[in-house]
Amino acid sequence: MYSKYRDFAVEKAVELLSIDSPSGYTARAAEYIKAEFEKLGFDAFTTVKGGVAVDLGGKDKSNALLLEAHTDTLGGMVCEIKSSGRLKLTKIGGLNACNIEAENCRVVTRKSGIYTGCFQLINPSLHVNGDYSDTKRSFDTCEVVLDEDVRSQDDVKKLGISVGDIVCFDPRTVITESGYIKSRFLDDKLSVGIIFGFAKYLKDSNITPARRIYAHFTVYEEVGHGASALPFDGITEMISVDMGCVGDGVQCTERQVSICAKDSGGPYCYETVNRLIEAAEKTGADYAVDVYPFYGSDVEASLRAGYDARHGLIGAGVYASHGYERSHIDGVENSIRLLTGLL
Repeated sequence: MYSKYRDFAVEKAVELLSIDSPSGYTARAAEYIKAEFEKLGFDAFTTVKGGVAVDLGGKDKSNALLLEAHTDTLGGMVCEIKSSGRLKLTKIGGLNACNIEAENCRVVTRKSGIYTGCFQLINPSLHVNGDYSDTKRSFDTCEVVLDEDVRSQDDVKKLGISVGDIVCFDPRTVITESGYIKSRFLDDKLSVGIIFGFAKYLKDSNITPARRIYAHFTVYEEVGHGASALPFDGITEMISVDMGCVGDGVQCTERQVSICAKDSGGPYCYETVNRLIEAAEKTGADYAVDVYPFYGSDVEASLRAGYDARHGLIGAGVYASHGYERSHIDGVENSIRLLTGLL
């Protein structure tokens, strides 16, 4: 049964991954999410801030559960047009220059369309640069090389490119025969897909949960204030559906659902963490409980904004976070299993 909703979740995630959406440039991705939830038969609306809110149904509105995921991603912004015709970037979110070297990108202008380019080390040819291997990669030592015949600042400006333009990077999404999902920006578009899968399970099963369940898809998580405003009243518990950490010092694998007990912002609600563990065990979800050393989530932004609610965090395990990430369809299925165990 769960494989049907896993496959649907992956399908929706792949479709969303094809839509560029760095923080601040998320309207098309939000429109997609709203339209797809309406196709499933749920009421959805766009918030003033640009996120998407969905009512998944349920009885008790005074004891509501909110699921939060984000559709904004890492990206770049033009901060300088160089005299050489190259572009200097400032990062959006936790983008690391090391992780995007030699990646294709798109420069989104405000009036003259989209131009392609590649993010490269300055003087990137090994045949002429003896310091290539020793140069520290940063946004000062790397630049965007446009796929246009531009040799000066004026040449670039004539194209309509200006400071403040958004730069998006190719996700390079691949699903392997062995079930691995490889792509940039699985954080957090894979989790948006997981909530799609959970929502379709609710609709197909004609389930009316005892408590109201809402979903909030935020668009500024990567810069820290995605869920600082909530679109519904009566919320007593919030669960961030975000990526689970995979790496040294944590237990989770890409094939599991991770339950976070503590991250950089401190411990998650003890009772909610217990409920998440119980939900995983109830449905046979393969899970791990972990502490994330360098992490923050949407539900913590909600708490800092003053909302009085319990909070938790789950997510399919994601390897190489904020780089070329990898998860697995089993991690997606286990995440959906856990969510159904909360009903």
